Formats: sequence, structure tokens, C-alpha cells
Amino acid sequence: MTRNVVVTGMGAVTPLGASVDDFRDGLFAARCAIEMREYALDRFSLTVPVAPVDGLEERIKTLGAQLLRADRFSQLAALAAEEAAAQSGLVFDDALGARTACIIGTGIGGQATFDNGYTAMLCRERRPHPLTILKVIPNAAASHLTIKYGVRGPAFAVSSACATGAHAIGVSSELIKSGAADVAFAGASEAILCYGALEAWKAMHILADETCRPFSKNRKGLVIGEGAGVLVLEDEEHAKARGADILCRLSGFGMNADGKDMINPDMNGAAGAMKLALKDISIDDPSGIYINAHGTGTLLNDPTETKAIRKVFGAGADKLAVSSTKSMHGHLLGAAGGIEAIAAILSLREGIVPPTVNYDEPDSECDLDYIPNEAKERDISVALSNSFAFGGLNAVTAFEKV
Repeated sequence: MTRNVVVTGMGAVTPLGASVDDFRDGLFAARCAIEMREYALDRFSLTVPVAPVDGLEERIKTLGAQLLRADRFSQLAALAAEEAAAQSGLVFDDALGARTACIIGTGIGGQATFDNGYTAMLCRERRPHPLTILKVIPNAAASHLTIKYGVRGPAFAVSSACATGAHAIGVSSELIKSGAADVAFAGASEAILCYGALEAWKAMHILADETCRPFSKNRKGLVIGEGAGVLVLEDEEHAKARGADILCRLSGFGMNADGKDMINPDMNGAAGAMKLALKDISIDDPSGIYINAHGTGTLLNDPTETKAIRKVFGAGADKLAVSSTKSMHGHLLGAAGGIEAIAAILSLREGIVPPTVNYDEPDSECDLDYIPNEAKERDISVALSNSFAFGGLNAVTAFEKV
């Protein structure tokens, strides 16, 4: 018998706010958290638009000695997991710890630690920090959470660039469906707002010069953000037996690879992942569907994703609500799928679709309803979160009301 998977907890650390409630308020108020900042390293510096998370110093101090010594991406994951665990109401005793998985991904890992280490060696002739390896490894966040909560089930990191968070959620759901776990921490974290990483992104010529404008004709690129999004997933019967407040059902997950190019996205791959996510979901009226689009604001991604959506839904695509919340919180890279899954769930539960802000010039190649600039009330029955990564890796999560 196939088990159903539900969401019983959510935790968010984002540029729009470091809790789910603050994130929600920012989304539905159409607040843009993107700003210009300067980053420097030794004698080098650059100024770029970014979406940072500020004001976490006191909260990070409460995480304990091991996490105080961790890289920022692990700390953000731990803060998000704390909120998700608290909302779930779960007590991770010895028995539950053995049946709990922890799949926390990251696109890059401890980039700030790398920057500091190379600066110490090459610019100041000092040895790197003795914990450098433990701070930079991609599984650090997942490992810290297993230690914090006594989790002893399947635990590892997923790393698939911008599809990481969605992959982590989808793989976690498969573990629960298979019976390998009853509960899972699932999501991703990213913290690369430092000189070295931003200079590398700038070299690709895909960063916006001012702000992020997904699907707008005058879009000029993406904006890098930081943050973490973590869900607590649970076998539905396990959740019901303990009287949990079930937020929604994770009803579908689709993943595939384009198999074509490292940079140029393929419409067929994106469409295929969406179809896989929807294969067990009955759709009577497309107007009840919200798609949290990958929507990076780059010249290639936005029209390709639009075509993929039209391929999946046909004439029904005109009835869909589609928006890119990256226009407000930036592109969180590996963490995008975690944060944007939470945005999709909030829309599903509250009947409000977050907007695509900074949208001011329609593009004939991007011809869907992108909910421009202001949130809209909408009765949503299915919410999808699209994540399409460099390397042609695609992952889509689909949520339904219970």
C-alpha cells in the first residue's frame, strides 16, 4: 500500500523575513527585499544587487556551540528547522529519531568559509581554520540537524544547483512512501553572499544590474539571495494518529534531466517534470492551479518556462495563476525550492497568490497571467513549485489541500 505524505511543519529564513509569518507578510504585501550592496575581499570589491538576510546574530547564538562554529548555510538551515519542528509538534524521542530522515541540500555549501580560507592562505599567509572541512562540506547542515534532534534515519545532502531544495523534498517524500521513514526534515539552505562567489556569478553575465524582473520584457538577469526553507514531512496516517495539524498533502513530485546543455534550458525537460508531478492529481479546472515559477528573470529561462507550461496545460494555461517570487526575495539558488515550496503552500492554504513584482513591460514570448505587482485572492486547490537548474536538472513539487 502506497503511503500518502503530508506537510506538518514549515520553517523559513528569507530576505523577506526570518520566519514563515514574516515571509508570508512580505510576499502578500509585494515587498521587494533586493538592494545594492558592496562586497570586498582584500584589495578587491564589487557592488551588486542582492537579497540578504539581516539581524540573525542573537538567534544564531542560541543554536549551541557546534552550530556557532558552523558555516552560515548550516546556521540558516538550523533556524528554519527549529521553526518547522516547533510547528509540527513532534517530539523526537529515541523511537521517532530512528524513523526520521533528514535530507537538507545546498547548491554550493560553505562558500564564505572557502573565501575566508583562501584569503588567509593567499593574502595573509595564514593557515585556514582547523574546522574548514567540516564547515564547507555540503552535508554539514543535514549532519548538524541529525545531531540537534537525535535523528538516526536516512540522512544526507542533495546538491543539484537551483533544483536542490525541490529534489530534497521529493526524495524525502519517496523515503516516507517506501516505508524507510515516517517523518523527514526536508529542504535546503544557501549562503553565498561573499565577494568570491558574487564575482564568479558576475563573470557569467547573467546578474541583473538593478533588480529582478521575471517575465517582464525589460528583464536583465537574476539577483542572488540567501536563506533556508525546511519542511517537516510525515506519513499521513502517522500524522493523523497523533492528531497533528496537517497543512497540506505533498501529492506529486517530478524530476528529470534535459540531457542537452549546461546553461540553456530545454522546454521539453521542464514540461516533462511538471507532467510527472501532476500524474496522480485530478485537475477539473486549471483556474484552481497556482504555479510558483522558477522565473529567474533571465532572457532564456522565462520564455522557455512559459512554453513548457503551455505544453503541459494547453489552452488551460490561460486560466492558471503563475508568479515568480524571486522578484521579491531573489534567487536563493539551492534553497530556492525549499522557500518557494513554502510560498506555494501559503498560497494554497490562504487563497492568495503572491505577485511577480517589478513587472512593468509585457513580453510577447511570456504570455501567461504572472499576477503582476499585486497579490490576488484566488481559490487554489493545487500548487506547483518549479525548480530548473544549471546542467539541465529539473524538479517540481505539487501540493494539494487535505
